[in-house]
Amino acid sequence: MNDLLIYNIGQLLLPLSAGVPLKGNEMSRLPVLEHAAFAVKDGNVSWIGPSNEGIHAAEKVDAGGKVVSPGLIDPHTHLVFAGSREDELALKQAGTAYLDILKSGGGILSTVSSTRKASEEELFKKAEFHLMRMLSHGVTALEAKSGYGLDRETELRQLRIARKLQETHHIRIASTFLGPHAVPADRKGKEEEFLKEMTDLLTEIKEEGLADFADIFCETGVFTAEQCSKFLLAAKSAGLKLKIHADEIHSTGGTELAVSLGAQTADHLVAVSEEGISMLAASETVAVLLPGTTFYLGKERYAPARRLIEEGAAVALATDFNPGSCVTENLQLIMSLAALKLRMSAEEIWNAVTVNAAHAAGFGEEAGTLKVGGRADFTIWNIPNYRYLPYHFGVNHTDSVYIAGEKRWEGERHAGLFLSETR
Repeated sequence: MNDLLIYNIGQLLLPLSAGVPLKGNEMSRLPVLEHAAFAVKDGNVSWIGPSNEGIHAAEKVDAGGKVVSPGLIDPHTHLVFAGSREDELALKQAGTAYLDILKSGGGILSTVSSTRKASEEELFKKAEFHLMRMLSHGVTALEAKSGYGLDRETELRQLRIARKLQETHHIRIASTFLGPHAVPADRKGKEEEFLKEMTDLLTEIKEEGLADFADIFCETGVFTAEQCSKFLLAAKSAGLKLKIHADEIHSTGGTELAVSLGAQTADHLVAVSEEGISMLAASETVAVLLPGTTFYLGKERYAPARRLIEEGAAVALATDFNPGSCVTENLQLIMSLAALKLRMSAEEIWNAVTVNAAHAAGFGEEAGTLKVGGRADFTIWNIPNYRYLPYHFGVNHTDSVYIAGEKRWEGERHAGLFLSETR
């Protein structure tokens, strides 16, 4: 006997998963099963088929013609931090550059100060609040970075909180050590000394199982490509997988470095070079694009998603949720920005927040798709067809969210008001 049957599904999205991320033209292929159903047993998908087959289950849920997809995956977030930076919005409105805010002691350094002062309980409760808001927008797995400590004690505390959140809520969370996120105020001119302190933490972090990845901010005025290479090579030797904040503002060789080191992802890429695009296309490094950050910073130039896809790269989308440059937990909004600003198709967007995002976060085939034998993480959407979500922006289209076949969130229901437009 199955535990759960979801039936009368208008469209069931079944992104392809073949052990590697989808690249180039593959991203435009999105299998959709119309008038579908699927069953869950012991937390895993046990059957997928047409809705009119007589499948027995202890509980049956009528999807009412709605769309069902794998749970969304957010592969780049800064989940654990204290404080907020609404005072910097006026500076942005006045045209103050992001790197200038950082130089004056604001930006990342402001959040570092707040995070160092916060207790573990305060950090946990705040991160839990943001995590639940992500869940309410259809996210069932994510990556979470440290980087707001810039010292041993606070960096380890951030990573431990991310692990505790995963254990408490049974949500897949990939943890990333981003110790070299910025240069602390008391280390200006002593960048090499600070990098050594962060490098010395790598073995301890790996042995305690606190992180899956190591990351570094490769940018003008932060860390050079040469400095990033030394840190990432040390992280690789310690047994951590690699990510890199690359070419966000200036082209500094971060993307080329990511590919040459076999990094899981290169993130941001607004200023990626032509060589970087070609190298990404020839590799399995996933390009994680963060259009919400460009939007929030008021920039006109977005990452070249079309060039990346047309050249054959694997592209994923993420929120970059953080308190300074992209203050949103809403991955659905990012999907709309990807359509409007990155000119990605609906099919490419859904693949970028499911199967490719799973690979970007290091989950591989464990997440990002629905298949028999796989964990039943899925979202029911209050939309008439999958193209509708990027089109209707700025609201929450989530009907309900399930993790391992267990309902974890349910939105407001308005009987009889489901938008049943013709698909």
